[in-house]
Amino acid sequence: MPDSPASDRALRLGVAGPVGTGKSSLIATVCRALADDLRLGVITNDIYTDEDARFLRSAGVLDPERIRAVETGACPHTAIRDDITTNLLAAEDLERDFAPLDVVLIESGGDNLTATFSPALVDAQIFVLDVAGGGDVARKGGPGIGRADLLVVNKTDLAPYVGVDVPRMVADASDAREGRAVLALSRHDPASVAALRAWVLSMLADHRAGTHVPQDPGPMAPHFHADEEHPEGGFVHAHEHAHEHAGVGTHTHE
Repeated sequence: MPDSPASDRALRLGVAGPVGTGKSSLIATVCRALADDLRLGVITNDIYTDEDARFLRSAGVLDPERIRAVETGACPHTAIRDDITTNLLAAEDLERDFAPLDVVLIESGGDNLTATFSPALVDAQIFVLDVAGGGDVARKGGPGIGRADLLVVNKTDLAPYVGVDVPRMVADASDAREGRAVLALSRHDPASVAALRAWVLSMLADHRAGTHVPQDPGPMAPHFHADEEHPEGGFVHAHEHAHEHAGVGTHTHE
C-alpha cells in the first residue's frame, strides 16, 4: 500500500551530524519547545544500542512510547540513505500508532560530514555541528553541511572555553552553504531556541501547504572506515545512487 501524500502525513524531519555534536540534545530541545503545540514522535538510530532513545525517554520530553529506536547494525548512513526500509517502517508504524502526528524527528547515528538522508525517508534535514569540533569544520563543506535545509552550529555557550569565534564560524558556514539557513544554537539561550522553534513551524507550514519539495543532497562522498582494510589506513567506501519517483528507486554501490 503506497504511503499517503506528504501533505497528508506528519512532517518527517531528519537530524544528522558527527558523533557528539548534540543531535539528541537538539531533538530534546525541539520537543520541549513544541510538545505543548504539536503532536510529536521520535525515531533514533544507533548501530548496536538504543542509547539515544533511552536518553530522550529519561529526559521526559515526550511520552516514552512516542520514542522508537532503530539499531542499524551497520554504518549510520546505511539506514538513512542506502536502505531506508527499517526507518521508513518505523516512521509509518509510529504515525499509525499515534495518528495523527504533526512531526516525526528521525535522528541519524553519529556519522561524518558526508552523511545525508534519502528524500524518500525525510521531508527536510537538519545537519548539526558543534563549536567543540573546531571553528574550521563549517568551511570544510560536504553534502551535509552544504545541502541540508538547516545547518545548526550547536553548543555556542561552549565557544569561550574552546577558543571558537561563533560569528566567524557562522559566516564560514553561510559561505559553504551559499546563503542557505544557518542557526547558532545553545539550549541555554532562549532566543536561539525560539529561532529553532520558528524554523520547524515554518517547515511544517510549507509541508502542509505542499510548497516544500524534499531535496536530494546527492551521493555520499568517498569516506573511510578505520576498522576495514585499506593500504592507507581504512577502507574507502563510495556510494552512487540513482533515484526514481521522488527518491524511490534503484540504488547502486561502488
